[in-house]
Amino acid sequence: MNIASFIAGRLVFQKQQSFSRFIIRLSIVATTISVAIMILALAFVAGFQEVISQKVFSFWGHVRVQQQLPSFSGLAEDLPCTQNDTVLQIMKSDTQVKWVDVFATKSAMLRTDASIEGVLLKGVDQHFNKERIQPFLKQGEWLSFDTTHNLYSILISEYMAQRLLAKTGDKAYLYFIEEEGAPPRIRPVTIRGIYKTAIEEYDKMFAIVDLRLIQKINGWDASKIGGYEVTLHDYHQDESVSSRFLDRIPTSWYSTPVRKIYPNIFDWLQLQDTNKALIITILCIVAVINLITCLLILVLERSRMIGLLKALGAMNGQVQRVFWIQGLLITLTGIILGTIVGLGVCWLQSETGLIRLDETAYNVSVAPVKVVGWQILLVDVLTFLISFLILLLPSLLVKKISPVKALRFE
Repeated sequence: MNIASFIAGRLVFQKQQSFSRFIIRLSIVATTISVAIMILALAFVAGFQEVISQKVFSFWGHVRVQQQLPSFSGLAEDLPCTQNDTVLQIMKSDTQVKWVDVFATKSAMLRTDASIEGVLLKGVDQHFNKERIQPFLKQGEWLSFDTTHNLYSILISEYMAQRLLAKTGDKAYLYFIEEEGAPPRIRPVTIRGIYKTAIEEYDKMFAIVDLRLIQKINGWDASKIGGYEVTLHDYHQDESVSSRFLDRIPTSWYSTPVRKIYPNIFDWLQLQDTNKALIITILCIVAVINLITCLLILVLERSRMIGLLKALGAMNGQVQRVFWIQGLLITLTGIILGTIVGLGVCWLQSETGLIRLDETAYNVSVAPVKVVGWQILLVDVLTFLISFLILLLPSLLVKKISPVKALRFE
């Protein structure tokens, strides 16, 4: 039998009421809370970044391919380019590419009987993968591309619908401003559906229409578009995919990751990594201080036991191992319980949406969670390794305790 392990186990899991038992339980609880909060911080930040990123990517794809000088301005009309089969084939041949959609944008004024609002129309064709936008549809249906009666349909945001006092099925009018002095061109549209991304920049500005309406207003033929939106299987590969496109497409074309076109949103998301690192650092420090304090108290409180063990012939190393193992048992118990609690709260949040947020401030109404396995493992392993190294400090006090003085101490 390993004497050090036996004594440490009895000390940690003793049932008799004592001051050391209280300190051990308190230390386990503190470690549990620290580990659980670190797991929750990682899961909530990862979930938040994932949801907001997917909202942007669902609206614009992951990579944009166009035939004009890059301006990196997401809120601007696109110059025309001619659909190119060579470019299209290059994009579709990449194994990371999931969808390729055409688009174009056009500024207009949208008027109902109640009000008028400025909009930036995003034109899509009948081959557009509506699964990208479908999750955001709150009312109505996806666009109808039937223009038998020369009446186009439009999707507007919930914010815009409230401003215009409009609902699905209502008729509205698009005013396209011409050159100075010329009267605006007016086109009637039917509000087919109402969407909500909760991203203010989109909901206040964009409406979705049939691409043919923009082509007609601009005097373009059917081959003219604003550009291509490329959706990938893994958005983390957007930089490498865009670089591959640039190496293969004609020099008059360019490819840009959407993250560079809308840097303000993604810079804000990256700031969450700083917050995450800060929280984890603080909690690691708290856990370390808690463990050191606990072991210092236990060593001092067990000084008579240490003196007795030394008097019976135990070496300093053997006595130190008692407290090493005791500290490791406390740490492992806290890590296991903390992991269970952290994952349990994550599961509860994903199932019930218990924690809610101000959608106008955070762009989501429910705090999203995303559990990443390697991150959980990293928290557990780092907590264990740091705690193991810290355990060496309090155990050094064992060498300072004299058996004679310890046994005489009352």
